[in-house]
This record gives sequence, structure tokens and C-alpha cells, in this order.
Amino acid sequence: MDKTSDGAATDRRALIAAAVTVVLWASAFVSIRSAAAHFGPGALAFGRLLTASLVLGLVLLVKRVPPPPKQAWPGILASGVLWFGLYMVTLNWGEQLVDAGTAAMIVNIGPIVIALLSGWLLKEGFPPMLLAGMGVSFAGAAVVGLSTSDGGSASLGGVLLCLVAALTYGAGVVSQKPALRYASPLQVTTYGCFVGTAVTLPFAWQLVGQLPGAPLAATLNMVYLGLFPTALAFTTWTYALSRTTAGKMGATTYAVPAVVILIAWIALDEVPAGLTLLGGAICLAGVAVSRKRRARREPRAAA
Repeated sequence: MDKTSDGAATDRRALIAAAVTVVLWASAFVSIRSAAAHFGPGALAFGRLLTASLVLGLVLLVKRVPPPPKQAWPGILASGVLWFGLYMVTLNWGEQLVDAGTAAMIVNIGPIVIALLSGWLLKEGFPPMLLAGMGVSFAGAAVVGLSTSDGGSASLGGVLLCLVAALTYGAGVVSQKPALRYASPLQVTTYGCFVGTAVTLPFAWQLVGQLPGAPLAATLNMVYLGLFPTALAFTTWTYALSRTTAGKMGATTYAVPAVVILIAWIALDEVPAGLTLLGGAICLAGVAVSRKRRARREPRAAA
């Protein structure tokens, strides 16, 4: 296989892994609606991460995967603290203080943060098609947010928490990329999850106190969040991230709002408004643009 076909196959595998991540992360929003009504922000984050850590730790034991080399630890620690830990707590907390539409608009700053930081710190540059696609997708996310907003039940604290969530998400993703040069996607995900669980450990007492009073459905949703949107989806994310740029991966997550609309329509019978559908379509169009490569100019034929 030549280099061109090998590169296309690699990009295709990365796209499939990214698609799995997008679908599972979109499904997380539906589960969070049920679980968040019975668990505090920190308790929900700790329960989710603890579940994921137990499953991923068991996988490491069965596969006899050694610990990551020391060169990978700075990125693992940074992503574990910022993305697995702070992001999940601040997002859960912020969504309790602002409506879902406002939270979605603010958190969708995250992929833009990824593009800027990866272009600067990781030397990935600023491809015009990527930036254009992200601009289109962000506009679509804003349309979705406006269409689902309940009219402004937002507080300054909630807005700031969602902004912190967006920043920690972006910084956490950029921290993961260098770690993947030295460790496998499974190692980076698992040990990052371990770090996130340790960061949210102070909320363990809250989870223990709220578990007896929570309905079974809410507890099962928390377990689902740990098994699939965290353990599986974060692993497929790091797999895709190891095979493409952080900027492109960040842009791919703009497909999440469109998938959330579809899942809510099917699972919750929530018929989306026309404006919501339009915003979702714009998000997907932006993702498509961000994945395109600029057409290379053919050299002029010699006279």
C-alpha cells in the first residue's frame, strides 16, 4: 500500500472512532438530564469517573498493559485534572444555573480554544478550511442554543462556570496530544480517568449520601455515563486524536448538537423546532467544511 492510500485508511479509521465518540457524547446529554435531578454536580462527576476507572482498570489488568512512560505523564496529569476532573464538575454545576441552550452556546467555545491552542502550542497551524468550518459550526451551535433557550434563566455564576468548562475542555484536549506520542490511547484515557477520579474524590461523601434516595433509573444513567460516554467514548476519542490533529478533532465535536437533537427526538419524543433543525444542519455543514482540504493548484504546463 502506498503512502496516499495508507494515509486515507488511517484518516478513515480516525473518522469512524470520532463518529462513535460523537454519538456516545450526544447520548450523555439525555442521561445527564435524568441523573442530574438526583445527584449533585460533583457527586455525578465522581460516580461517572469511578465507574469508568473500574472498567478501564480491569481492561488494563486483563490485557496486562504496563503504566505509561514518564514522558507521557505531564500530558496525562494535565488532561486528567483539567478535562476529566474540572470540566465535568464545572459543566454539571453550570448547567444547573443556566438553561441548556445558554450552556450549549458557551461550552461550544471549547473547539475554538482547541484550534487556537493546538495551532500555537502544538504547531499545527491554522488551516483556512478548518477555521472556516469551525466558524460555520459555531454559528449553527448558537442557533441551536437560541432555539432551545428558555428565555434567559441565566446567572453570572452559571455563565462563568460554563466558560471555565469550555476552557478546561480545550486545554485538556491539547494536553492529551503530546502524551499520545509516548503512550497508547488506552493508557492515556485510563490514567487520565484515574487522575480525574482522584480530583473529584472530595465529592465521594456526597455521592454516598445521595445514592440511597436516588431512583434506580438515575443510578443506572450514572453508570451508563461511566461505561459508554466516558470509558468507551474517551478511548475512541484518544484513538482518533492520535491519528489526526487536535484542531480537526475539536471541529468534529460540533456534530454533537445535531446528534443530540436526533436522539432526543427518537428517545424522548421531543420534536425539534424548525430553527433547532436548521442549527443542527449548519453544525454538520461546518464539520464537513472543516474536514476538507484545500485544493492544490496544478503546476502550469510548460509552453
